[in-house]
Amino acid sequence: MKRNTIYLLLIIGIVLSVLISMSLGAMKIPLGQVALSLPDILGIYKSPQLDEQYINVLTVVRIPRVLLCVLVGAALGISGAAIQGIFRNPLAEPGLVGISAGASLASAIVLTLSLTLLSGLSNYLGHYLLTISAFAGAVAAALMIYRISKTGGTPHITTMLLAGIAINALAGALTGLISFLADDQQLRSITFWMLGSLAGATFETLITVGPFILIPVIVLPMMGKKLNAFALGEAQAQALGMQPNQIKRRVIILSTMAVGAAVSVSGIIGFVGLLVPHIVRLIGGVDHRYVLPASALTGALMLTLADTLSRILMPPMELPIGVITALLGAPVFISILIRDKKKLVH
Repeated sequence: MKRNTIYLLLIIGIVLSVLISMSLGAMKIPLGQVALSLPDILGIYKSPQLDEQYINVLTVVRIPRVLLCVLVGAALGISGAAIQGIFRNPLAEPGLVGISAGASLASAIVLTLSLTLLSGLSNYLGHYLLTISAFAGAVAAALMIYRISKTGGTPHITTMLLAGIAINALAGALTGLISFLADDQQLRSITFWMLGSLAGATFETLITVGPFILIPVIVLPMMGKKLNAFALGEAQAQALGMQPNQIKRRVIILSTMAVGAAVSVSGIIGFVGLLVPHIVRLIGGVDHRYVLPASALTGALMLTLADTLSRILMPPMELPIGVITALLGAPVFISILIRDKKKLVH
């Protein structure tokens, strides 16, 4: 299948999934009303057939949430593809560089202490305290792993992988300890955050995290050619006139920026960064000039559909989106492993 056709189909899929997601939920809005409402919300044209209640629901709840789904899905998808490219390992994912573990630990600390030691900051920053703390925790963990992996000024992928395992284990243990010491309400908040949710999306949230996601989503595809050379090995990439250390540094920084921002507003959403690049490569090949942008689009599509399912499967309750992605992603990933296990071994 030609890559332009793949891009077109993914874009059409995203548009359709966005419209369907805006339509479905606790209050079902007819697709016709959704279509009529968008020009009015954008200030282009106001139809006399519009229902004001539908417009309010779309403006306050549905549109910010769907747009955040697209951003977070794109961030997780493209970062997963970039991390797999830099590690030269199809089983790698952003969690390897400590992003999710650092964000989880910082969020657990804030959710536990927001009413006591951090009450002043909580009153001043409001719900942004959790977002800022999760992002800071993700960046801090990634930087720590990157510093540990450096030998003589050069970061080594193998050491980075081992450091990631150690930091993830340490952060997980500390998060578990905090959860053990938390009261029932705090424990519920920590558990719900770690299962992932986009329920609190607002336009302010989009403005806050948008730049941190859009910059990597735009810049990483420009590194596709370099990652293709990097796939041959660091020595071969250097022989082609590239700087492997610079490539590694940029990919880690951009991926941390994207996933850290995504995790800070959505919690832990598993399998998107791991599974999406596999699907993309199966459909259109392994060229990173294609894999990176296609992973962003596929991640956006996958997360939008998963969020829609989380809202309609057990109304009026809402399932954590991380549960949906795991339930859908794990069987697909296992089937890919069983089919391609000989390729992965060799």
